[in-house]
Amino acid sequence: MISTKTNQKRESWDGVIKPVHGWFNINFKEIIQYWSLILLFVRRDFVVFYKQTILGPMWYIIQPIFNTLVFTLIFGKVAKIPTDGIPPFIFYLSGTVVWAYFASCLNQTGRTFVANSEIFGKVYFPRITVPISIAITAVFQFLIQFTIFLVFFFYFWYSGTDIKPNMYVLTLPLIVIHMAILSVGMGLIISASTTNRI
Repeated sequence: MISTKTNQKRESWDGVIKPVHGWFNINFKEIIQYWSLILLFVRRDFVVFYKQTILGPMWYIIQPIFNTLVFTLIFGKVAKIPTDGIPPFIFYLSGTVVWAYFASCLNQTGRTFVANSEIFGKVYFPRITVPISIAITAVFQFLIQFTIFLVFFFYFWYSGTDIKPNMYVLTLPLIVIHMAILSVGMGLIISASTTNRI
């Protein structure tokens, strides 16, 4: 009896896992503690993406330009939908870049629990770290494609087209954060419902 009591006293726990109740109980301190794991997931997502495509990072550049050309041809030339004086290429490129970020976060987050089921079953870590890493990885994709948008924007601007940036450009970081939260939230709902069906 004495030996078991002394063994129990010697045991010390680094952390205690407790169930979380409620909608907004997010442990931000725990997320910060696992920041290195988030960066590891970001690196993993980059490596996996580059290995799956022949073109590698060039796909980030080719995809929005190709989609914009298709939209410009169909909606601008065939359907002749007006763009209120904005060049159709710039108009559709801006929508393509924003939608690509939202769709990338939504699609990858929607497969979170299925794609990472083996990791989730072996070791404990905050499950929210995986969707956060997906959103960060998609931000790099967004920055590359937004740079392409800026190149074409300034090209049309210097060529004499009547387009001017306004003060709403300063809200772009808030819009990106809003899209990340919305897409990750919707993706987690889809991922949870898909997991229940398996």
